[in-house]
Amino acid sequence: MKKVRWVLAHEPIELFLRAARKFAALMEQMAPGELDVEILTLSEYSEKYNDGEPVTKHDLLRLMKEGKCEMSQMYTSTLGREHNTDMRVLDMPFLFRDHDHAKWVLEGEIGRELLSGLDDHEKGHSSVKGLAFTYSGGFRMIPANKEIHKIEDFQGLPLRCNNSAIAKETLKAVGAVPVPIELEQINEGVQDGDIVGGESTYPRFFGLNQNEHMNTINDAEHSLFLTTIIAEKNFWKSLDANLKNAVRECAVDAARAERVWSVEDIDIVKSKCEDEDITVVTMSDTERARFKDATAYLYDKFADTLPTGVVDRIRSTVKDEED
Repeated sequence: MKKVRWVLAHEPIELFLRAARKFAALMEQMAPGELDVEILTLSEYSEKYNDGEPVTKHDLLRLMKEGKCEMSQMYTSTLGREHNTDMRVLDMPFLFRDHDHAKWVLEGEIGRELLSGLDDHEKGHSSVKGLAFTYSGGFRMIPANKEIHKIEDFQGLPLRCNNSAIAKETLKAVGAVPVPIELEQINEGVQDGDIVGGESTYPRFFGLNQNEHMNTINDAEHSLFLTTIIAEKNFWKSLDANLKNAVRECAVDAARAERVWSVEDIDIVKSKCEDEDITVVTMSDTERARFKDATAYLYDKFADTLPTGVVDRIRSTVKDEED
């Protein structure tokens, strides 16, 4: 039986437990007794496997490269910066029409190409094997102490975003002031007055106690928050063909279930917002179109950093009749 240490590198833990637990359950059904999947938080991993020395999410890829962690979920934007630059395309604004469109892309030929790009030495490192795309939140929204009904409402607002050039430029395009800090630091940033809010996702609003610091969710669905189920490369190579197929299939099925749960979270959180007098502002179709138009230049600005032809292929993707 092979040992698999699946480390939960991000918060809230409950959000990332779902895919890990689903994968472990599916593996036990498909290949009983083949893998011993141990799901660990960062602190649990630190105590058990790192002599009590603290481990952060920023250490995860190094630990995998050193063969000290077999599986995890990683922010796709991080993989785009550190492992496969082609994945940066998934951070582009208004790339996906809706969740169905995202599913067709992520589970189709384009998704498979992007995952296999993690194996490509020319596109970055090759210490991980990409298995499947998960949401861990779905479309981004913007919790804030400010209602954003139209793109003019963004003007001058200091808003948290991740540290990618695409994320920062997306906010600049509508006049906001991007403040690249960790997602887990958004509450502190609001409390200190450095920001009025920032990009997040529905399940994180209550999961990370953002509701205690911000009274409004602004929903524009301007980009998709993606994570990826990954495996350490040498662990992957150690599996025989049958076990590789089982691991891949279980990862895909776990990811599919996780994306469904993330979409269901939206209505659950909206209902809870009603109970707690949290305002949810859904940007109108007209204003979303204006937001999309305002960010359209990013596709020219970042053209040289995006994989050739993939944007057009994503935009033209429709449901596979065999799906």
